[in-house]
Amino acid sequence: MAKAIRMLRTGGPEVMEYVDVEVGEPGPGEARVRHAAIGVNFIDVYFRTGLYPQPLPAGLGMEGAGVVEAVGEGVTEVKVGDRVAYAGRPPGAYAEVRNMPAWLLMKLPDSIAFETAAAMMLQGLTVQYLFNRTTQLKAGDTILFHAAAGGVGLIACQWARAIGVNMIGTVGSAAKAELALAHGCTHVINYNEEDFVARVAEITKGEKVSVVYDSIGKDTFIGSLDCLRPRGLMVSFGNASGAVEPFSLNELASRGSLFVTRPTLFGYIGKRSDLEEMAGDLFAMVESGKVKIDIHQRYKLADVQQAHIELEARKTTGSSILLP
Repeated sequence: MAKAIRMLRTGGPEVMEYVDVEVGEPGPGEARVRHAAIGVNFIDVYFRTGLYPQPLPAGLGMEGAGVVEAVGEGVTEVKVGDRVAYAGRPPGAYAEVRNMPAWLLMKLPDSIAFETAAAMMLQGLTVQYLFNRTTQLKAGDTILFHAAAGGVGLIACQWARAIGVNMIGTVGSAAKAELALAHGCTHVINYNEEDFVARVAEITKGEKVSVVYDSIGKDTFIGSLDCLRPRGLMVSFGNASGAVEPFSLNELASRGSLFVTRPTLFGYIGKRSDLEEMAGDLFAMVESGKVKIDIHQRYKLADVQQAHIELEARKTTGSSILLP
């Protein structure tokens, strides 16, 4: 038996239960991983609340790092004893041990610790596809990135600096502003004190930005459109404040032929070859020191409810992990 988090119904943090589960042997195409560390992300909240539906009872958690204990029939991607990390479906990373599709597992370089890996896979791969695949950013571009002091945001700050992109970030406090600036954000806007639309116009001398990256959703979507220059790209990749409400396509036309996309990481890592290329890019950025993974919150697996409470209250910065 192993300890894991399970939920019988959707709802608040209280629906997550710390229970004993029978893991069993991995099936064909699967590997059994014993976690050393597990990542906590806002997508976990979406599954917990039912915004993203899944069959119940269910596990939670989309990323982790550990050691392969066993492999099923036909597995060629990894072998017993490999140090691995992953981000992907199905949910279930909130566990001491789990069986999962072996093709999702990436072998870890020796230089990257388990805790770092668990904190960077989902968030780091997200930045990789946002900056390289939804559009190809280049030196000199000016972008707006909401939640710049969060886990994805701090990686984005550093990645933008490394490739010469001017990143304007939004945050919710003075302390978070300092954090984002220290990690490479060019300009920071405290949305509790300033109108981010007006401030973006001021910073860019009226030219606005070529891309907006928005994981907040409902509260910032229309304002984000107002920050785009003609033919700019709106990348809506999260719903922290709730799902974006339906809107008229005329909202895009009236602002200068804007583009909008609603990508997910899992739409970009559906093929092993793409995942390997993206993970290789992320590993290289981390090994080079250009991107450092800041783990600001560590919780015991049994204390996952507290982790979600603090995440939803926007009390966290950087990355959060669970320790089995």
